[in-house]
Amino acid sequence: MIEARHLRVLRAVATTGSFSAAGRELGCTQPAVSQQMKALEGSVGTPLLVRSGREMRLTEAGEALVRHASGILAGLTAAEEEVAAIAGLRAGRVRLVSFPSGSSTLVPTALAALRAAHPGTRVSLEEAEPPRSAELLREGDCDLALAFRYEGAAVAEDWDDLVVRPLLTDRLVALVPERHRLARAESVAIGELAREPWIAGCPRCRGQLVEVCESAGFTPRIDFATDDYPAVAGLVGAGLGVAVLPRLAVESVRPRGVRTVALEPEVRREIVALTLPDLARVPAVAATLEQLARAAGRV
Repeated sequence: MIEARHLRVLRAVATTGSFSAAGRELGCTQPAVSQQMKALEGSVGTPLLVRSGREMRLTEAGEALVRHASGILAGLTAAEEEVAAIAGLRAGRVRLVSFPSGSSTLVPTALAALRAAHPGTRVSLEEAEPPRSAELLREGDCDLALAFRYEGAAVAEDWDDLVVRPLLTDRLVALVPERHRLARAESVAIGELAREPWIAGCPRCRGQLVEVCESAGFTPRIDFATDDYPAVAGLVGAGLGVAVLPRLAVESVRPRGVRTVALEPEVRREIVALTLPDLARVPAVAATLEQLARAAGRV
């Protein structure tokens, strides 16, 4: 294997014409230069220098290696500078995946703060619901994933191989039309909505809705299903049914003609940031995690 330090010695010998002069240029002794040249010739398996008395000239192999050495060493220097910039947060990239209500509430605040503190760090954003977001992380298609899991869900998330940073606990609330009989109630048991038509949200939330309703002794009659939270709120506001959504989703929509009512007993989901153990040590990823945690603290 050719080492960069050996290439630097070879280039210095070729430039100065002797081991002693190369040693002075590099700040080391003549024997050290000689030793490193022997090591380099051992690595490539052929002589690189022809020594004749005090004169020294490059062999054909030596000339070829010197030609490439400048480009290799320049590339290494550029790589070292780029890595130093990333480590110092003067540069870097973070690929973030988030579920929609996280994208509209936590992410903007976090990324604005990150840009103010580290303007050289670039963040890209794509949307995906769990468990797909965790799959993208494991497949190497993102560096950081905002995800959630419902407390007491029948199917638990398998995140044992990931770094899990808890951010906040999000409660589900009932959405009813503003003229609904329960619109002024402080709280409502989900069983009180058993005879209502339902508007369901994303597939994950839809599954949780059915699970909660069945635990209360009924199966919801779902008339409409949409992944779009504004559409859910709009359908409720038009009097076409009731819905249950996470509070974070409701805050991102600001619905009209709709009242939110607390659910009893509480149904909660945990909002978390996920990354891989190695990625957690990358400065740009760690900084983004920290800003997401701060944004969650303001919600």
